[in-house]
This record gives sequence, C-alpha cells and structure tokens, in this order.
Amino acid sequence: MRSLLVLLFAFFASAAQAQVPVQPYEVVRTYPHDPAAYTQGLFFRDGILYESTGIQGQSTIRKVRLADGKVLQSAPVPASEFGEGSTDWGNEIVSVTWLNGVGYRWDRRTLKRTATFRYSGEGWGLTQDGQNLILSDGTPWLRFLDPRTFAERRRIQVTADGRPVPYLNELEWVNGELYANVWQTNRIARIDPKTGAVKAWIDLSGLDRLAGASGIDNVLNGIAYDAKANRLFVTGKRWSKLFEIKLKP
Repeated sequence: MRSLLVLLFAFFASAAQAQVPVQPYEVVRTYPHDPAAYTQGLFFRDGILYESTGIQGQSTIRKVRLADGKVLQSAPVPASEFGEGSTDWGNEIVSVTWLNGVGYRWDRRTLKRTATFRYSGEGWGLTQDGQNLILSDGTPWLRFLDPRTFAERRRIQVTADGRPVPYLNELEWVNGELYANVWQTNRIARIDPKTGAVKAWIDLSGLDRLAGASGIDNVLNGIAYDAKANRLFVTGKRWSKLFEIKLKP
C-alpha cells in the first residue's frame, strides 16, 4: 500500500506541473447514502440509483432511492466473490468481480441473476457507451467489449500528458466522455474515448470530509450521470452522503 501511495503522489506531483487542466466544481445538493455500502459501481436510470457494493461475503446489487438513500431492493453477489463495477444494458444489469474473472447478468426490474460469463484479468469498473461495455482493471488500459459475448473489440491506454494513468477504477459515460475514478485519490479523469487522453482532472478534495469518511480504503468511488436532467452524482466507499455536483468551466 505504501508503494502505491508513493507512486500516485509522484504521478500527481508531476501532473501538477503539466498541461492537463484541473476543473473546479460546486456542490449542488447533498443526499443521504448508506454508510455501510462499500461502493464499487453506480449508475442512474429511470429515476433510480443502481449500486454495486464490494467486500467478500457482503457484495450486493441494489436499487436505491435518491432522495433519502433508502435501499429499495438488494440481491447478493455469491459470497465467495468480491463484487466490483456494474452498468445497465437494455433491461439488464451487468456486473463484474475483482479477482474471480466472473461476471453476472441481472434482470434490472427484479434483480434476479440470469446469467454468468467469464473474462480475463481483474474486474474494477464498468460502464457502457450505447455500443460497448467498457471495463477497467486497475491498469491504464480500458477494454471495449461486446455487450453480449464480452469479447474484446478494442482497447485504449489512458494517458495524461503522454504518461499512463494507473489505478483507473469506477467508470461512467458522460456526454461522450469517459469519467474514471483514480483509486486512492480524490480525482476523476475526464477521458477522450477515442485517444485515451485525459482532457481534464476533476479534483474533489474535501468531499470525503463532508461525507464523514475515515479509513484508508473509504475513498472516492462512484460516479452516476442522469442524462435526462444533466445531473452528475458522486460518492465513495462507506460514505454517509452522496453529492450532486456541477462542473465549472
């Protein structure tokens, strides 16, 4: 863990002198969030937040009411696996696990598990662009996958000023761009999905304190976009709050 933090510190120390801009934000609204939820994946569809949570034996797929953070429905991931990212595809939820190379399909209405599939490497974050599922695995590489077969179609390396960006985690597709949490940091990368270049950093330092987060693993992780109302939500692992934020020019 110490070597990881040293690497990330060195990366962002050099990035501070580079050309990728840092984009400011403001908090528009604050909502309650389950402080026991080890948030791995987050997305918003049809007025409902969908969340996947981690920790072996505690991982779930759940529906959450935005206004008060109430868990409306929950289904367990098999107890032997560590749940990770999730996204929607049609009437399904697709989710991945960390080290098992196993993913699942769930009926979005009932949260019933309907299918199992396999993939190579680790599973971290997952989103979709309307044509592909997009998977992060903790490296600078993002894989674009066939939504039905999970076969790899292409991949991009994410870079900032020509340097690979490690530890890409939870993903969200926002207005034609990929947003990615960088694990163990307060930053979200705005990524060009064609080139992999980071267009801007969103620095959310301070939100963890507002959320009452403590502990080395309880970091920023969770991005959801309401495309109909153009609302952007963020939260973290075991955070007691979820924030609607607005990005400034």
